[in-house]
Amino acid sequence: MTTYRPSQILHPLSLLAQMSSRQATGCLKVTAEQGAWLLYLERGKLTYATTSFQPFDRLDLYLRRFSGQVPTLISAVRVQVRLLFEKADLPTDACPDYRAICWLVEQQHLPSDQAVALIETLSKEVLEGFLGIREGTPELLETDFLLGLPRLGQFSLRPMVEDCYNRLKQRQGNGSSAQPSSPMLQRNGDYRNATTTLPTAPAPYTAPDTPAPSRPDSGILKPSSKSTYTIACIDDSPTVLRAINDFLDDKMFSVLMISDPVKALMQVIRNKPDLILLDVTMPNLDGYELCSLLRRHSDFKHVPIIMVTSNTGFIDRAKAKLVRASGYLTKPFNQSDLLKIIFKHLS
Repeated sequence: MTTYRPSQILHPLSLLAQMSSRQATGCLKVTAEQGAWLLYLERGKLTYATTSFQPFDRLDLYLRRFSGQVPTLISAVRVQVRLLFEKADLPTDACPDYRAICWLVEQQHLPSDQAVALIETLSKEVLEGFLGIREGTPELLETDFLLGLPRLGQFSLRPMVEDCYNRLKQRQGNGSSAQPSSPMLQRNGDYRNATTTLPTAPAPYTAPDTPAPSRPDSGILKPSSKSTYTIACIDDSPTVLRAINDFLDDKMFSVLMISDPVKALMQVIRNKPDLILLDVTMPNLDGYELCSLLRRHSDFKHVPIIMVTSNTGFIDRAKAKLVRASGYLTKPFNQSDLLKIIFKHLS
């Protein structure tokens, strides 16, 4: 392992030039205040770039964007990826998010050409953040993270860095009087003006300030088991209903939004949903009462009913058990939390 001086002032362009000119192979790991940047190299070319912080939030964001062109990237598949790889017992440099992409290709959820485009897009976003590092601890780890995995893409550092650099200039240079020179590779492998200070790079994608979703105990729904699921959302808050509807904006779901708890019983009986999301605190008829009424109906003895609430104390859980609720979704929640509990109870 080649180790550089710890806690040093960094010049990311110069560091990348060294990796390219030396035709380095391994993982360039740069530990900074925000976390670690991990650039996987083979003979000076980039195979993947990621970070130690929220790699699966970033991956999920782009998988959702790619789902417009790749219909097989449905919500069930995206959740399954997180369940299989996000909490996998692997060292950091084993790159679980790259393994997740390989799995998507292997399972034919993602065509190989789209996988290459995805890897390039993710790597460029990470590189943009990397170019903004000013201080940290770099080291080159001699690791073969591709052992047993397909090599989906290999990218020359020069055009990738050029593209990231130009995008940073475009994004941040409108109000600047002097722009730094373009970091072109010279014949000897160094970047021209490699030590020029770049504008501060934007941070990589971060999820909303909600707790990280926990891994469900049970399995996950097979994506092919049913084409469309009807989800009934019963909540007196239009904001919550819109949020759930947006989170479930997928061809796999049909969302029934019900704002009046008194009328909810008849609407649910009429539509026979596959799963019910039920707010606990509502006027006239609270969620526990409504859950109890639904359980008395023969059609809803075994339909999953998820209580949506910010109260998860002992008394609340006891009430939920008495009315035979299937589970809890704690507010605030994000899309990943919602999808995981839905697929857990539909499996």
